[in-house]
Amino acid sequence: MEVKVFDNQLEKALKDLKRKLAKEGIMKELKRRRFYEKPSLKKKRKQKEARKRRQKTQRSFRAMRA
Repeated sequence: MEVKVFDNQLEKALKDLKRKLAKEGIMKELKRRRFYEKPSLKKKRKQKEARKRRQKTQRSFRAMRA
């Protein structure tokens, strides 16, 4: 991942970097790995994420058909 700094605009470059990291889910992953997650909680979290993804695809599919 690369962010270029033009004309010493460091704040803008940092903002762009944070946006890219958030878009790719890296910040979320770092927060999640900060503490140990029990296997049972990990399983529940993955099921919740999968359910969320399925509902999202169903919503977009319904929108296409309507």
